[in-house]
Amino acid sequence: MLSQDPQRELLTLVTARVRDAFLRKPHYVDGATDLVSLCRDLSQRGLTQALVRDVAADGSERLGIFTTTDLRDALLREQPPHALAVREVARFGLVAVDMDADLFEALWRMVKHRVHRLVVTDAAGAVVGVLGQLDLVSLVANHSHIAALQIDEAATLAELREAARRIDAMVALLHGGGVRVERIASLVSELNSRLLARLWQLLAPPELVATSCLVVLGSEGRGEQILKTDQDNALILADAGMPLSEPELAAVARSFSDALAALGWPPCPGDVMLTNPLWRQTQTQWTHTLHGWVRGEGGPDGVMNLAMFADATAVAGDAALLHTLRERLQPLVQGHDTGLARFAAAADQFAEPGNWLTRLAHRHDDDPVDLKKLGTFPLVHGARALALQAGITDTGTVARLAALAAAGRLDAAFVRDLTDALHWFMGQRLAHGLAGDAAPLRPATLGTLDREALQDALAIVRRFRAHLRQHFHFDTL
Repeated sequence: MLSQDPQRELLTLVTARVRDAFLRKPHYVDGATDLVSLCRDLSQRGLTQALVRDVAADGSERLGIFTTTDLRDALLREQPPHALAVREVARFGLVAVDMDADLFEALWRMVKHRVHRLVVTDAAGAVVGVLGQLDLVSLVANHSHIAALQIDEAATLAELREAARRIDAMVALLHGGGVRVERIASLVSELNSRLLARLWQLLAPPELVATSCLVVLGSEGRGEQILKTDQDNALILADAGMPLSEPELAAVARSFSDALAALGWPPCPGDVMLTNPLWRQTQTQWTHTLHGWVRGEGGPDGVMNLAMFADATAVAGDAALLHTLRERLQPLVQGHDTGLARFAAAADQFAEPGNWLTRLAHRHDDDPVDLKKLGTFPLVHGARALALQAGITDTGTVARLAALAAAGRLDAAFVRDLTDALHWFMGQRLAHGLAGDAAPLRPATLGTLDREALQDALAIVRRFRAHLRQHFHFDTL
C-alpha cells in the first residue's frame, strides 16, 4: 500500500538530499581479515556491514562491502569461515551517490543497479557514509514499500499486478510534484524492465529463458514510455538446442501476452508481440528478416517493423543474442543507401495542415493537433535513422541525439532544441494521459505560455524534417 500521506512522500523524494537521510558511518577492514575475526569485530560494534579496503591484482586500491548476506553465501562454501579472507566474499565495484544529490537520484541508482546500499561521497569523492535502502525508505515514508522490492519478491501474477499499480501511482505523484518528465521516464523504464523480466521468469521454462532473449521495442525499448500503452515485444531464439516445440512456445507466448494485459499493457493493434511468429524467430531467421526489411520487403509495414526493431532493448535471457543481431544489422543498413533513405523518409510522411504555424497564433483556432504525428514521431524516427547511418548503438532518442552531436553530425545547439522539444511532447502526453484525455490536443485549450511552447516545439521539428529531407535526399526516392 502507498503511505497514508503520498504527497508528503513525494515532497521528501523531490526536496530532501542524501545528506538528510541517516547515513551509516563507514567502518573499514582490511581485505585479508578472516571472516571469523571480522564477524567478532562487527558483533562487538553492533554493525551488520563493513567497507573492505583491498589491493586488486593490478596493484590498484579498491573498495568493497561485506554484509550479512555475504556471510550467508560464504557459509555455503567448502572452506571454513576462519580460512576465508573477506576479500574472497566481499563485493567490489560499489555504486556511489553524492551527499548533495536528491533522494530521487539515490532511489533511481538503487533501482537501476539493483543494490540495497550506496556509498555516499562528498564533493572531493571521499566516502562519508553508507545509505541503506531501509534508511531511505524510513526517511521517505513510514511503511512505504518500493516497487522494485515488490517486483523482485513477486511469486504470482497478483503480486506483480500490485507492483504495476504502485508504479502507476508513483508516476502520478512524481508528475504532480513537478519532477521532470525525463527523470520519471528513466525510473519507470527501469521498473518496467524489471517487471517484465520477472514475469518472463515466472511464466517461461528456465531452459527457454537461458536460450532466448526477450526484448521490448518502440518507446518501451527507447526508455520513453511512462504510461502503459501497447505491448511491443519480441523474442530472439538461439539457433541450436530449441528446448520447446512450436506449440509449446506459442502457448508460453500467449500466457505472457495475457499476463501483460492483466498488468495493464493492452495487446498491440499491429500485432507486434511475441504471440506473432514474425516476432518470435531464431537468430538466423531474424537475420534474414532484417535483411528483407532493409531491402524494402514488406513495404511501409517493413519500414516500421525495422524501426521497431532498431529500438530493441533486452530485458531477460541472453542479451548476447540481441547484440549479435545488432552487429549483423549495421552493415546491412550502411551498405544500402536507398533502403536507409526510404527508412528515414517515414519521418516526413504526415502532412502538416496548411498555414498551421499562423493559425496556432490565433487563440480561437480549435483544429486538433496530433502531437505524435507532427511532433514525437518525426523527431524520434529522424534520430533513429541518423543513428543507424552513423553506427550509433544507443536506443534512447536523447542518447542518440547526444551521440550525433558528439560525432559532429548534428549541431549541438540544435540537439539541445530537439531534446527540449521531445521532453515537452512527452510532458504533454503524460499530462493528458493522467487526466484520461485520449483526444488530440486542441490549441484553443492552451494558455499563452503553453501555446507558445507548442509553436516552438513544432517549429523545431519542422526544421529537423527539413534537415532530414536534405540529408537523405528524399526528392530522389
